[in-house]
Amino acid sequence: MASTPLKHPNLTLTIITLSYLMLVVDLSIAITALPLIKTDLGFSTASLSWIQNAYTLAFGGLLLLGARIGDILGRRRMFIWGLAFFMGASLIVGLADSAEVMITARILQGIGAAVLAPSTLALLSTSFPEQPARGRALAIYGSITGIGTTLGLVLGGWIADAFDWRWAFLANVPLGVVLMIAARCYIQETQKQPGRLDVSGAVTSTVGMTAVVYGLIHAAEYGWTDAFTVPCILMGLVFMFLFIEIEKRASMPLVPLRLFKSAQRTGANLARALFVGSMGAFWFFTSQFLQIAKGMNPLETGLAFLPMTLASFAIAFFVPRLSRRFGDTPFLAGGLATVTIGTLWLSMFTLNGSYLFEIAIPMMLIGVGQGASTIRLTSAGIAGVSSEDAGAASGLVSTHVQLGSSLGLSVLIALASTAVNKDASGNPINPGLLILHQANLALFGGGVLCAIALAAVLIFVLPKKHQLGD
Repeated sequence: MASTPLKHPNLTLTIITLSYLMLVVDLSIAITALPLIKTDLGFSTASLSWIQNAYTLAFGGLLLLGARIGDILGRRRMFIWGLAFFMGASLIVGLADSAEVMITARILQGIGAAVLAPSTLALLSTSFPEQPARGRALAIYGSITGIGTTLGLVLGGWIADAFDWRWAFLANVPLGVVLMIAARCYIQETQKQPGRLDVSGAVTSTVGMTAVVYGLIHAAEYGWTDAFTVPCILMGLVFMFLFIEIEKRASMPLVPLRLFKSAQRTGANLARALFVGSMGAFWFFTSQFLQIAKGMNPLETGLAFLPMTLASFAIAFFVPRLSRRFGDTPFLAGGLATVTIGTLWLSMFTLNGSYLFEIAIPMMLIGVGQGASTIRLTSAGIAGVSSEDAGAASGLVSTHVQLGSSLGLSVLIALASTAVNKDASGNPINPGLLILHQANLALFGGGVLCAIALAAVLIFVLPKKHQLGD
C-alpha cells in the first residue's frame, strides 16, 4: 500500500515517540522507588527483582510474536490495543496492595509493551518513507532510550519523594487515553500481511526463560539445595530445547535459526545480552545502596545517576561520525573495556567513601563506554542480513536486550545472596552494611559479565573483514 502524505507529520511523530517513551520510562521509573516499594508491599530482597524481571521477561519473550501480530492485523490497530493493555496494567500496578498483585500487573505491562513497541517503529517507518523526514524521525526515535532512562530515574525519584511511588504508574492512564484517541485520529493504518502466528514458539521460549530466571532467584532466597531450585532450572532448559525444535519445523518461525549461523551477529547479540545483564544489576543494587546505606532520598538517588547518563549522551553524539573516520574497533572494544573498568571500580565503593571518587567517576566511565559501544553492537547484530530477515534480526536484538537483562540480574542476585549477613556473634548486620556487601558482589559479577562480553566481541565480531555497518 503506497504511503500518502501526512497531514500532521509533527503530531504523528509526537504520538509515536511519546508512546515509546512511556515504555522506556517504565523500565527505569521504579528503580529509585525500590526501597519504598519493598517496604510497602512486603518484598524480600530477592523477590524485589521481579518488579523488573516480570516486565522484561514478558516484554522480551513476546516481542517477536507482537511484531508478527502487527504484520497480520495492522500496525495502528495493534498500537492502540497495546496502549490500552499497557494503560490498564499500569492502573493495576498503581493500585496494587500486595507483591503478588504488582508482579502480575508488571507481567501484563510487559505483554502490552510487546504488542506496542514493534508497532511504534513500524508506524514510524511507514509514516515517514522519504528522506530527510525519515532520517529526522528515526534520529528522534533513537534518542528516546537514553532520554527515557534518565527521565525515568529522575521523574520516579521526584514522584516517590514528593507524592507516592504509585503515581509514577498511575500517570500512564491519562497519557494512554490521550495517545489512543490521537492515534485513532491522526495515524494511518498499515497494509495487513498474510501469515501465521508461531504461538507455540512464543510460549515455550517465554516459559523456558521465566523458569530459568525463577530458579536462579529462588536459589538466591532459599539456596541451591532447596528441592524446587534445580528442577525449575532444568524445566526451563527443557522448554528452551523444545523452542529450538519448534523453530526448526515451523513454516513461519518467530526466529529463523539461520540468523544464528553468523558468528558475528551471534557474538554481538551475546555481548549485548551480557552487557545489559550487568547494567540491570548496576541499576538495581546501586539505587538501593544510595538510599539504604548513603541515606539519599529517591530524588537525590535519581540525580546521582546523571554523571553516567550525561556522559553516555555526550559520547553517543560523536560516535557515528568518528567511527567512519577511525573504524568500529576503538568504540566497540574500547567502549566495553571502559564499562568493565567502571563497573569493577564501582564494585569497590564503601559506606563512608566520597560520592565523587567512588560513585560519580566510575559512573562516568560506564556512561562513556555505554555510549561508545551500544550503537556499534546494534549494527553488528543486524549486519549482513537479507531483506526478508531484517525484521526478525532487529527483533532478535531487542529480545536479547530484554531477556539478557532478566537473566543477568537473576544471576547476579544469586551471587549477591552469598554476601555475609551476620556479624561475629551471629546477629544480623544492619541493612546498610548488608546492601553494601550485596552490591559489592553483584557489581563485581557485573564487571565479569562485561569482560566476557568484551571477549565475545574480540573473538567473534571484530575479526570480520568488513565494517559492522556494511
